[in-house]
This record gives sequence, C-alpha cells and structure tokens, in this order.
Amino acid sequence: MLYFTRWKALGIILTALIVCLCAVPNFFPEAQVKTWPAWAQRRIVLGLDLQGGSYLLLEVDSNYVKKERLDQVRDDVRRTLRDAKIGFTGGVTVRNDAVEVRITKESDAQAALAKLRELSQPLGGLMGSSGQRDLEVTDAGGGVIRLSIPQAAMLDRMRKTIEQSIQIVERRVNELGTVEPVIQRQGNDRILVQVPGLQDPTRLKELLGKTAKMEFRMVDTSVPPDQAQQGRLPAESELLMSASPPPTPYVVKKQVLVAGGDLTDAQASFDQRTGEPVVSFKFNTSGARKFSQATTENVGLPFAIVLDNKVISAPVIREPITGGQGQISGNFTVQSANDLAILLRAGALPAPLTVVEERTVGPGLGQDSIEKGELAAYVGSILVIVFMLLTYRLFGVFANIAVAINVAMIFGLLSLLNATLTLPGIAGIVLTVGIAVDSNVLIYERIREELRGGRNAISAIDAGFKRALATILDSNITTFIAAAVLFYIGTGPVRGFAVTLGIGIITTVFTAFTMTRLIVAWWVRWKRPQSVPI
Repeated sequence: MLYFTRWKALGIILTALIVCLCAVPNFFPEAQVKTWPAWAQRRIVLGLDLQGGSYLLLEVDSNYVKKERLDQVRDDVRRTLRDAKIGFTGGVTVRNDAVEVRITKESDAQAALAKLRELSQPLGGLMGSSGQRDLEVTDAGGGVIRLSIPQAAMLDRMRKTIEQSIQIVERRVNELGTVEPVIQRQGNDRILVQVPGLQDPTRLKELLGKTAKMEFRMVDTSVPPDQAQQGRLPAESELLMSASPPPTPYVVKKQVLVAGGDLTDAQASFDQRTGEPVVSFKFNTSGARKFSQATTENVGLPFAIVLDNKVISAPVIREPITGGQGQISGNFTVQSANDLAILLRAGALPAPLTVVEERTVGPGLGQDSIEKGELAAYVGSILVIVFMLLTYRLFGVFANIAVAINVAMIFGLLSLLNATLTLPGIAGIVLTVGIAVDSNVLIYERIREELRGGRNAISAIDAGFKRALATILDSNITTFIAAAVLFYIGTGPVRGFAVTLGIGIITTVFTAFTMTRLIVAWWVRWKRPQSVPI
C-alpha cells in the first residue's frame, strides 16, 4: 500500500495539479480572462443569491392549452367531413370539454365515425406503446358524434407545451444578453427563470408575458366595424382591437393566410421614407409562397398583421409582394421595435405565461452572502486545521495539505464544468472539508489501533490505510447516493448543494487514498521511522 512507482506518483501529482490549475481563471478579472484562449476561459459562475438578479416563477395557462386543442379538433372535424363529402347540421360545436357534430343523414353516420376515428393518434406518436390515444371518438346517438380528449392526452400535451415554452423562454432571455440564466421546469405547469445580474425584471416580464403569436389575415370589408360591435358579425370573422392607442376596432377574417411560424428572421430598423422605427421580417420558402399568393389575390384590399389578437397595422396591398420579406410599422419606439423583433425571432409561445412569483436579489445582498459564506468557510477550515494539528501532530499536517488540495480540486472541477456556485454550494464545500478530514481521521485511528496491537511503525501505517479503505468507501458512496438523489429531485440552490457535495466526495476519495498516502509514503522512505508521531 505504501509503495508507489515513479510513473504512478507522477500521474497522481499531474492529475491534482491540472485540476487545481483549472481554478486559476477565477482569480483574474473577467475582462482579462476573455482575452485568453477559449479552453482557458472556464470559470465558476456566481448564482442568483451571490451576485444578485431576478427570480420569476411562470405558470402556463392550462385552460388556454385545452381550448387551443379543442379548437384544433373542431377545425379538423370540419375539414375531414367536408373532404369526405359528409353533410352535418348545426356546425361543429365545442361543449363540455368535447367537440360534437351532428351528421345530417343517418346512413352517413358510420362512415363519418370511421373517418373521424382516423384523427385519433397513439399517445407518444409513432413510438407510442401504451395503447392510449389522444382522442376518444364515440357515437353519442341521434346522429351526434362526440370527440373528447382523455386526461392522459391533456397531461401529455401540457408536458410538450412546457418543453416548447422553456425553449422559447430561453431564446428570449438570451436575446437580452444576460449571462448564465437558469430556466427549468417546476411541477406540471410552471417554469422557473433565474437571471443573475438582472436587477430590473420589468422588461423581462414584458417579453415573457407576451405570447407573440403573429398571424397575417385579411380584413373583412363587408361589414363596417361599428355594425360588428352591435353584433352583426359574420361567422367567418371576428372583431379585434388595435394594439396602439386609441383602440380602433377591425373586422378580421379568422382564416390565417400566413402564420408567424413561417418567419425566419426579424430585425428592428428604420423606414427609409419616414425615419420611423419598423420591424423588417423574412419568410421561409413556404411562407414566402403563401404570402405571395395571398397578396397577389387581394391587391387593393387591406390585410391585418395580428399579434396576440391585437392588430398592429392594417395596410392596403398595393401590389403583389413576392420577395418573401416586408416590414411592420405601427407607431413603434426604438425599444418596442427591438422587443417585437426579439419576440418574433424567438418564436411564439404555445400558451400564455403568467408571473405567479417574483423576487429581486440586490447586488449588495449578494455580496453580503459571499462575505458571510467566506467567513464561515475560513472559520470552519481554521478550526479543522487546528484540531488536526493538535490531535495528530505531523500526520495532521499531512491531512491538512491533502484537504487544501481537495478544496482546490473542487474549485477546479466546478470551473471546468462552468458550474453555478450558490450559497448552498458554499455550504456543500464546507461540508466536504469535514468529510475529507473524517476520512483521514478513520485512517489515523486505524493506524493507532494497529500500533496498540503490537505492529511496528511501517506495518501499522500500511495496515491502517488498507483496512480503512472499505469503511471510507462505504461512507462516501452512501453520501454520494444522497447527493445524486438531491440533484435529480431538487431544483435551483438544492442542486447547487448536491453538485458541490458530489464533486467533493469524488475529490475526497482521490486525496485520501492517493495524495495523503503518497505524502506518507514519501515520509516513510525518507525517515524510515521506528515510531509514528500520531
């Protein structure tokens, strides 16, 4: 146990040295580190509680998700029956969280039922194996067919909505130029957003609170807006208000000519004629084709640019727009034009988000947390060092050297992973110092027992390291399992604690059974002791 080949000793020292050197960038200003090679720029990121910032808890509107799904099913039913040339009376209605349609001819009922059952797909897509489907199509009697959404299908749709929302929220937050935001799911319908360094979350809330669902639709000129407000509204149109004050009513057709999902780019710019801020946009190939066809067929008619059911502008189509690009004007300021461009580039949220909890941590409070955490770490470390020196004398010095290398390796690995350090993370590091010392205590007490049993110095040291191995591995593995569970189940600061604790356990095992043993082995070869100063 005390014999190390030259290459093995060199490997241990180089491993510890390289990992410790990874922590070096944290001791230099960030501006200076950015001038270094990319591989040398990895450093620890301070969490929200250490550098301040904004905390938002967002909730996805589950009722909106259900309504959107029912509306989609209603449109699919209408299209399917029309394509199959099956007549229905009274329209397709949404009633009691289900879609109902009454087939005109009783002889067509079975054919309609078979066609509508084709709309039902297995949950999980092509790989779905649970046997559950996203729609239940049943014959309600009297020629009525009912399509309802099972609970499992709604939960699956909410899961997909949350996943899509997280991606879009992340793109929107990153567009603001923030550093290392934390965006993750919480529960079944909530998203946690932590943005370190952002002290005013007002603009962030405005960006995240907008669905940014853009549509290009035709204005219905057959009915004046004042008559539509009195209830004379065609079935294929709806009444929308303008986005800019004063609110102006528009009668807009429900049919969407081009959706915002066909946009590939959006940039804030200035109109060359008026100098006003505008938003320039580009369509993909499919969107460009649909936009060209729509503008060609409706020259001389107004079309509405609708964002979140508000009309941004309603220009008249003077000539076909075939280039796949255009611009949106609507009394924008420079910031509002920039914000709209960000929203369009990031994409539309599948459902509205509501801020249910908001916290702002000031930089002063964060600095105070750092100072208190450093003080706790220093005091705890000093007390541990003094205890080891008083209890184990020279071997206490060996243990303290190993613990110092252990802490340096923890910071090196955290830097290598670009991990976010939080206040609980500092607590995890302090706890790791105690665990590392505990490993050395087990070894040294085992050596004492071997000495009391009559062994000589070198034999007792060798047996102490060998027989303490199983005990230390058992204790560290069980602690590592607890850290893994905390990381898997926990969120935010709890995960930060779990990360530092888990990394600390790995480095502790390394230093206790390689570094400490190597130092003791060198001392034994140098001194050839007849007694152990322990």
